[in-house]
Amino acid sequence: MTTSSPNSNGSQSITIGGVAIAPGKRLRLDIPVAKLPTQTPMSLPVTVINGKQEGPRLWLSAAIHGDEINGVEIIRQVLATLSPQTLKGMLIAVPVVNIFGFIGQSRYLPDRRDLNRSFPGSPRGSLASLLAHLFMNEVVAHCTHGIDLHTAAIHRCNLPQIRANLNDDETLACAKAFGAPLMIHAATRDGSLRQAASQRGIPVLLYEAGEALRFDADSIQTGVAGVLRVMTHLEMIVSREEKITQMPSIEARSTKWVRASRSGLLHLDTELGQSVAKKHCLGVIRDVFGDQSVKVLAPQSGIVIGHTQNPFVNRGDAIVHIASADNEQLSLPPEA
Repeated sequence: MTTSSPNSNGSQSITIGGVAIAPGKRLRLDIPVAKLPTQTPMSLPVTVINGKQEGPRLWLSAAIHGDEINGVEIIRQVLATLSPQTLKGMLIAVPVVNIFGFIGQSRYLPDRRDLNRSFPGSPRGSLASLLAHLFMNEVVAHCTHGIDLHTAAIHRCNLPQIRANLNDDETLACAKAFGAPLMIHAATRDGSLRQAASQRGIPVLLYEAGEALRFDADSIQTGVAGVLRVMTHLEMIVSREEKITQMPSIEARSTKWVRASRSGLLHLDTELGQSVAKKHCLGVIRDVFGDQSVKVLAPQSGIVIGHTQNPFVNRGDAIVHIASADNEQLSLPPEA
């Protein structure tokens, strides 16, 4: 359990995993989780940067799904830019939450449970429940804001996007500050980290970008810049970048997956970020001989925010993800 105590200038000493981190200090620590059947100890890797001055307390988390690795690199790059001497508040960074899935290059824990359906967890539950409980008590419970970093699931890719409760003013302000190409108002899933933190009144952004088991340079760059912009917005850091015009994120209120109407091989003819009109042809599904084919048509106008990477499709498979936005917003801003 984390504890804290103030010092003379208002900043606080914090104790995580039984280790105290004084104001103006940076510490890397490992919080024990469990042992493998070989009795090899597994631990939660945490870096704490405790600023000299009091301010917001932000957590960054990645690899809750163990095969989603873009966030691991985003956190590494963010940490490389920060100093406890100039930071206001505190940053708690956990680059790999699902350490078991990460080592096995799997989305899941060894028992096939999804960690992001196991929050807030329990000290006497499954391995997923134990890990979720540990993360909530050692990290989330003592933060004022959070950013959770994800990618698409295996064999899919996502346009860089923020998913959050855009009806909450503080969350909306942080989402706008992040500056992803798209921000989507999204309800929380039962058992997710975002739901558990939101129930404690903590604004949380979920960043989705790229694909599993791959580094994507653009997704990583957008993520690093977005995290630092949020920290600037929260006045945790002073931006070192020159003032530049930031294009606003497109706001979407609903999304829809286009599903395969038949089985076959998908020849996709669309790109992430592409604006499409209703009935636009997104691709063609053909049988292996090419004798029969069917067009994949957009059921609505919107922006392509995700699609499958696997040409093998069965009837009913989700193949293209489209976000609805106002007609005036349908075109994404050009890349810088």
